[in-house]
Amino acid sequence: MAKYRYLYLVHIQYLGFRFHGWQKQKDVKTIHEMIDKTLWFVFGNDEFKTMGSSRTDAKVSVQHSVFELFLNKPLGFADFLEKFNSNLPADIRAIKVEETNSGFNIIQSSKLKEYHYYFASGAKAHPYSAAFVTTVPDRLDISLMQQGAALFLGEHHFDKYCTQPRPGTEFIRNIEQSEVLENDVLTASFFPEETYVYKVSSKGFMRNQVRLMMGQLFELGKGNTSLDGLQYSVSTVMDKKPLTVIAPASGLHLIDIQFSDDTH
Repeated sequence: MAKYRYLYLVHIQYLGFRFHGWQKQKDVKTIHEMIDKTLWFVFGNDEFKTMGSSRTDAKVSVQHSVFELFLNKPLGFADFLEKFNSNLPADIRAIKVEETNSGFNIIQSSKLKEYHYYFASGAKAHPYSAAFVTTVPDRLDISLMQQGAALFLGEHHFDKYCTQPRPGTEFIRNIEQSEVLENDVLTASFFPEETYVYKVSSKGFMRNQVRLMMGQLFELGKGNTSLDGLQYSVSTVMDKKPLTVIAPASGLHLIDIQFSDDTH
């Protein structure tokens, strides 16, 4: 890999509904691919490299994420943001750029991630809301789901809450926030009359972990599992039976990524 002299963090947000997630993949449109294509146009023949801070699934949206940009020439922040945004598609926006240093590792640096999952229940929703809110046909017991969300708080064994784990994956995770609330954060005239949001934050999540957690809360709200069953799923007992209910991706939003102070 070339030795780059200038390192930057570019803060972005995007609507993920028409993309197949962050990571580049063959024959599908992804956020990382679109960002790199736009940067090739912005920089011309200047060499660059990009590295994302978080891999989102297909249709997952982002209020705030970051990618690292490696260059051999200094960047004029205002000019770059103007040209970059004017050439990005309407559903991707750069909101800030800042300089970082070679001691910073965007993958390994300590960070806190917050996700929101927006949902409604009991009736077919307006089609416009499909990109933002998942609607469950069954009437959900929200009070029970709130009790269930509290069971995720703290340090637990989340071996059941990961799809296709890699060798050496650390399944013990600490959940710092986990609560189901009435939604007053993301609103629109075409949303169902009553919507809810599941807020969850941790220093790290495994592949599909949040969607599997939301899936179990949906199962709880439908009466298909119990609080004891949910508690058992994060216990130290490992029966190797994977969870099969995963919540749809389009209700999931990465709200924020906060890094420790080693970015500068």
